Formats: sequence, C-alpha cells, structure tokens
Amino acid sequence: MALRGPGPAPVRQEADALGAMAVPFDALYGVQTARAVENFPISGTSVGQFPALVRALALIKIAAARANLRLGCLTQDKAEVIEKVCEEILSGQHLHHFPVDVFQGGAGTSTNMNINEVIANRGLELMGHPCGDYDHLHPNDDVNRSQSTNDVYPTAVRIALMGELPKLMARLMELAAAFEAKGVEFAAIPKLGRTELQDAVPMTLGAEMRAYGVSLREDAERLRSTVALLAEVNLGGTAMGTGIAAPPGYRQAVFAELTTLTALPLRPAADLTEANWDAGVFVHVSGVLKRVATKLSKIANDLRLLSSGPRGGLGEIHLPAVQPGSSIMPGKVNPVICEMVNQVAFHVIGSDVTISFAAEAGQLQLNAFEPVMAFELMQSVRLLHNATETFRLRCVEGIIADADRCRRNLEASTANFTALVPLIGYEAASRLAQDMLASGKTWAEMQAEVER
Repeated sequence: MALRGPGPAPVRQEADALGAMAVPFDALYGVQTARAVENFPISGTSVGQFPALVRALALIKIAAARANLRLGCLTQDKAEVIEKVCEEILSGQHLHHFPVDVFQGGAGTSTNMNINEVIANRGLELMGHPCGDYDHLHPNDDVNRSQSTNDVYPTAVRIALMGELPKLMARLMELAAAFEAKGVEFAAIPKLGRTELQDAVPMTLGAEMRAYGVSLREDAERLRSTVALLAEVNLGGTAMGTGIAAPPGYRQAVFAELTTLTALPLRPAADLTEANWDAGVFVHVSGVLKRVATKLSKIANDLRLLSSGPRGGLGEIHLPAVQPGSSIMPGKVNPVICEMVNQVAFHVIGSDVTISFAAEAGQLQLNAFEPVMAFELMQSVRLLHNATETFRLRCVEGIIADADRCRRNLEASTANFTALVPLIGYEAASRLAQDMLASGKTWAEMQAEVER
C-alpha cells in the first residue's frame, strides 16, 4: 500500500533485520539500498554512474541463476525472471535505481544488495506482484542464492575492468599513431635536442614526435598484460572463500556459466582464502594506470615547452588554438588541452596512492575497502580514456612545425660541437663552444672558421 511520506512522493514500507523503513514507492531498490543511501551521503557519485560495474554484476547474477537452476536450488520461473531483468540491465535500463554512493562501508555489500533488490523488485513487477512482495522473489534467498558479496563484488570489479581497459588501450594506440604520423611529417626538420633544459645535440623534430608514439605503445602493451591478471576470479568461494551456503558443484557450474556469458578468458583462483582478501591485482592495475598518466603528463609538458612563446619561448611547434587564453591579455592562447592532460594525470596518480593505502589496510580474511579501489580504478580508466582521445583530436593531430624556428635555435646553440669531438678532441671543441657563446656567433660562422 502506498503511504504518504513528509513530501508529495508516495512511499512503501519494507523491513529488514533492523526494522521497517520507507522506500520510494516507484523505486526498484529496497530497504537495504535505502539504508545505504541514508548512511552514505558522501560524494554524490552513485554506483549507477559506472554502467560497466553494474553490467558486470548483472552477468554474475545471470550465471548464478543458471547454476542454481541446474543444481535444483532455484525454480525455472524464478531463474527465468532473474535473467530477464538482468538482460534489461545489460541493455542500459534501470541505472537510476542504483543510487548507492561509491564511498560505502561494508566491502561492497550495499552495491551487491542494490542489484539484488533491483532484480527482485523488477522481477516481481514482471511476475505481476507489487514491489516489496518478496515472498514470490527474494533479494537474498533467490537473487543472491549461493553467493556472497565476498565473491560477487571483486569478481564484478575485475570483469568491469577487463571490459574497460581495452577501450583505453585503443585510445592510446590511436594517440601513438598520431604522434608517429607527426614523426613522418616532421622527419626532415632538424632541431636542437635538449637535456636538463640545456642545449645538447642535433636531432629531428620527427624523431622527437615518433618517440612519444613508441612510448605510448609500450604503455598500451603493459595494460594488455594487466587484463590477463584480472582474469583470475574467486566466484563460487562465497564468504571468505569457504564456499559456505553453496551446494556441491556450484563453483564449477557458476564459473562455466560466467565464462560463457562474458566470453572472457576467466580462470578460477588457485586459493580461495587468499583470493578473498588479496587486492594485489588492483594495486598492479593502478600502478600501470599511473605509468600511463605519468607518461601522458610528461608528453604534455614537453608540448607546452616546445610551443612556448610564441615570441618569447622555444616556439618550435604550434598547438591548435582552441580557445582564447586570457580575459585581459589580447592575442594570448594557452595550451589548455595539455594542461587538462596534466590535471587528469595528477588525479590518477593521487588515485594510485588511495588504492595502495586501501589494499594495505585490509584485515584478516577480507578487504573492506574494495569499493574505493573499484571507484578509483574505474574513474581513472574513464578519465584517461577521455583525456587521451581529446589530446589526440584537439591537440596532437593539429600540431604544426615551425621549421625556421627549429633551424634558428639549432644554429644559435653549441649542439653541433659534439660532432667535432672525434675530429679535434673534447678540449678543443669545448674552447670553440665557449668562444661561440662569448662572441654571439652562429654555428655556421664558427664552422667557417674551423674549416679555415
């Protein structure tokens, strides 16, 4: 029966072990989700804002329902309706019914109960019963049958990351290709190479750009290796890896179903007790994401330096002008896309620190802090994906070389004297370099003197 709450929206009453509580009448979630929403008004970022994680949970619930049906632990009608609701979730429906904040206690229990309740209540609607009438389809006894948050949640995080990381890898490869294309375009432009921001030796602008592409391809390959590490899952271990409350054969059955559903190269954890608390793979993935972020930020820094000016800096390349750079200084255009990449990198590097602390802080047979690890990982992948694509489209592909500026900077430097060392010796070459700096002559003028 719909009751009137303090506002205009009708509510329904549901009860759990802690007592009764009002739930929005049209909500597919139930009392335990409502408690989590009340308990964790923290970030304003909900689980529903990470569809990959919700889809991964839905796949696990389908696998569990099929396994339970096969083993006689779930009736045909309940298994079918669970799967039908999960198919709706997989199609992108019902995400607004996942309001639990990503910062939550309980090792992901609130998230697991959120999807259990959504499946149960939407299933009840499809069966012709009102939401909350759990005698016909129960969130725990039916949807969560033979499962624990201990094995469902970390498995879902792994599957979600295995789905999202290849997308980031693809964006990195596209960015690498864009830099390599600039390497070809600028292959014949000589310029000054610098170490420690000081004149070093001659190189080409093409070699400089190509190196960025090579480095990013390496990072994409490192991400590829992390996907294989994520493939080890503890599904079927239930609480603490004991397999308690699951029937004989369930672990093998649910694992087979999940592998078929996801088409991923999943493999069962070798030791379920260890797998229940070990967050090492999340630390590793985070470390690789930090590596990607660090490289991207370094490259963005280089582009800002190389494009500095346009008159008072290095000015060897020109970045696309995407917006005015000042509210007061006419003509100023800032390297805003590069600066965005820097800021994303700072955030990802900070997330890595959070994940490291969260993994270290787990106690005994469970890590209670998997939700923050999941959030930081999923957010880092999303930020890097979007930043990498924007970096390519709105910056790198539009880079223009200033060949004259590159040539002038090279001729004004002492970089070419290194090539003379095998011919006249280090000391003599050093004296000539010092003479050049003192006299203000160009390399061409000094070269003429040497030849005389």
